[in-house]
Amino acid sequence: MSVDASILDLTRTALILGDLQNDFLHPDGAYGRSGTTDPDIASVPARVAPVAKAMRAAGGWVVSTHFTLVPGRDGEPFISPHLASVRPFLAKGDFLPGSWGQDLVEELKPADMMVEKVSFSAFYMSRLEWVLKKADIENLVFTGIVTNGGVASTLRDAHVRDFKTILLSDGCAAFGADVHVTAVDALKPVTTVMSCADFLAAIG
Repeated sequence: MSVDASILDLTRTALILGDLQNDFLHPDGAYGRSGTTDPDIASVPARVAPVAKAMRAAGGWVVSTHFTLVPGRDGEPFISPHLASVRPFLAKGDFLPGSWGQDLVEELKPADMMVEKVSFSAFYMSRLEWVLKKADIENLVFTGIVTNGGVASTLRDAHVRDFKTILLSDGCAAFGADVHVTAVDALKPVTTVMSCADFLAAIG
């Protein structure tokens, strides 16, 4: 369903900041220390910050999702086999609940709601849907990382839950521009795609 951003009720709209966390983005975070970085991913917060500011000013919601590695009894995190194989550097203390690394990057604070997630989709085994419904939110504007992972999975889950969605194509990124473009194209049948600048113009 196409969404006209110019007529959105922003009091019933949430900007989703998908996993824009220190452990992913900051040079001192888990990914930065390992050298697992990408310039497109690093540039996302600067493009999203004006959108978050405008949403707050207009009475909209800012909701951040936080990938989390839940620690076991000995403090070592539970890590799925797939994640362990592609990100073998993840270790004790990374994405730890309540830690600096798990937190939202400073330039995007504050968030109205923060929701921990343990898988690609922020709806999976989380309280996200519950808090969105309690806040009477019906429209979701997606940003975050990575486009083909957490962003795509959460957006598709939002779609099947009857939320109206917008994807800000330059408000998200992946490890590789081609991967990002392919993921955005694949989402076009289920969401409205627009740039951060066009969205700001529409709600301004």
